[in-house]
Amino acid sequence: MTVRQRTQRTFQHDEVVKGSTEESYSCFDRIDGNHSFKDAVPNGYIDYPVRTRHGGSVFFFNFELAKEMGLIHRNHPNEMNSKLAEKILHTFSLVIINEYDVMKQIEYPKEEIRANKYMATRYLQLQHPDKRGTTSGDGRGIWNGEIRHRGTTWDISSSGTGATRLSPAHAQTKQFFKTGDRVVGYGNGYNFLYDGLSAALMSDIFHKNGIETEQTLAIISFEGGSSINIRASKNLFRPAHFFHHLKQANLDGLKSAIDYFINRQVENGDWSNTGRSTHKAVKYQYMAEQMALTFSRIAAQFEAEYVFCWLDWDGDNILANGGIIDYGSIRQFGLYHREYRYDDVDRMSTNVPEQRLKARHIVQNFAQIRDFLVTGRKKNLRRFKKDPILKIFDQNFEKVLHQYLLKKIGMSDVQTDYLMNEAPELVTQLKKHHSYFEKTMSFKGIYKTNDGITADAVFSMRDLHQELPKRLLESADENQLPEPVSAETFLSIMKSSYAKPKDLHLGAYRRDVVSGFQQSYLLMLKKISARFHRGDIKKALREVIMRSSYSNQTDRITGDGILHVTASLIRNQKKLSFEQKLKIIECLVKHQVERIEPRVKPKSKTGKIVLRNLKAIQNHRDGT
Repeated sequence: MTVRQRTQRTFQHDEVVKGSTEESYSCFDRIDGNHSFKDAVPNGYIDYPVRTRHGGSVFFFNFELAKEMGLIHRNHPNEMNSKLAEKILHTFSLVIINEYDVMKQIEYPKEEIRANKYMATRYLQLQHPDKRGTTSGDGRGIWNGEIRHRGTTWDISSSGTGATRLSPAHAQTKQFFKTGDRVVGYGNGYNFLYDGLSAALMSDIFHKNGIETEQTLAIISFEGGSSINIRASKNLFRPAHFFHHLKQANLDGLKSAIDYFINRQVENGDWSNTGRSTHKAVKYQYMAEQMALTFSRIAAQFEAEYVFCWLDWDGDNILANGGIIDYGSIRQFGLYHREYRYDDVDRMSTNVPEQRLKARHIVQNFAQIRDFLVTGRKKNLRRFKKDPILKIFDQNFEKVLHQYLLKKIGMSDVQTDYLMNEAPELVTQLKKHHSYFEKTMSFKGIYKTNDGITADAVFSMRDLHQELPKRLLESADENQLPEPVSAETFLSIMKSSYAKPKDLHLGAYRRDVVSGFQQSYLLMLKKISARFHRGDIKKALREVIMRSSYSNQTDRITGDGILHVTASLIRNQKKLSFEQKLKIIECLVKHQVERIEPRVKPKSKTGKIVLRNLKAIQNHRDGT
């Protein structure tokens, strides 16, 4: 199939959806292994024949996402039926025929082998010995295809579909592995239901809370705890998909991959038509600037929201559009546990504050890519340490970080813009004092956990942002600023569950920081009340209380909380119908997004599980 034919085939899907009904599910038939990336970047993947994998059942299906993608009718009820389940299994319950199968001359029934091959893409991974991307990529996944609906193209891929030769296990041993071999663990090509479900829950919460991420479309579970996890995104390509061409100085492959990515971003409306400029210097400079803005924004967002995402030089654990991928190393913290590191057997991960440096390093690689594409000569990465796009990164990082802080203390978007333009020194001072408390660690120091190392954060800034304006309101009048709370009260408001008496000692320096924080806070309040509330301090405080209560959820789900919820759902899976599982998931996600208690019957089976999990989420609110 030519590029033109493949493109026409993909775009025809817009017309197909209009005539689809919830009974036919014909749109799933378009997901058959074909993907335009194959023609655009011929050396960017390995094609595998696939066959049907039997014995699976649909554990989860994201109806909202399926409607957005045009896979089911927009009026389809959020209920599973036998035809839909059959179509999901037929489309996604697949396993590759890999090198081990060929070597052992294993034959499979012809009727089970699909007509098209499915690609495992190549990309850079630091786990691989050569560090150049010659052996790395999708080690246990395939790309199912792409779907275009209402002007947006979606990528669809599956994890847990068999052992490919791009896995670290093959690179390190030079052996091919049988899919499902229990001896080789990660290298056996299967995925775990536990991982797939926790990713589905966390990605849905992140997506609805405004954090860019891949989403889980469906989970197919099998006996023994394995699963196939199907994910979708408007762009599933990672920086690592470009970096392996860069490290190998493959100009043609790099240009093809970058041009493909740019075209997707423009077609989906995420970038302007500048990305299609016929002047390569303009086109690739625009690309580099967009990457600087994207990665500065997500690095600041992760730091402000206490999201641990293992960013590193290879650009493997993040999408090129800034979206989160591979939730095995993703966590959301309740506090700023800045010393937490994940232990991946042979190395330790980055921590939250290091994410900024790693994101900046990724952007530096895009400066190198831009220059390589424009000049045709690959220069050493060190020559781009002071590239102008790194200044864009630094400036935007600070801007976004300040915006998140002002949002947390209860400022509206308009008030945030006003303060950042009219009183930037106040914002900077508040951030300085805020960071002191946020980063304060317990005297206990760094210690080992089940999955790595950490150090306990002493203060909960979310509690402070919620409670401080309430305390100030008690002593405020309409036209006069309230008196600051005492230093003792200030610390008592925000002490975390980890704080010990020694951690709360009030020395002279800490008293000064408490005083400085409140001084900046109250001066901001004065400016806001004068500009937006005719000087009415009480009215300004009431609005701050309302917004800060929403922005600083007290029972925000953490990594520890999501693990508890996932274990609970899997433990009870045989007692629950598909609809009951979906109801529980919807209730828990809605609680994290809308900040309201779910309406469930406390004595019903689903109600009991929902309420138990909400209590567990509350108990883990300060954790990692």
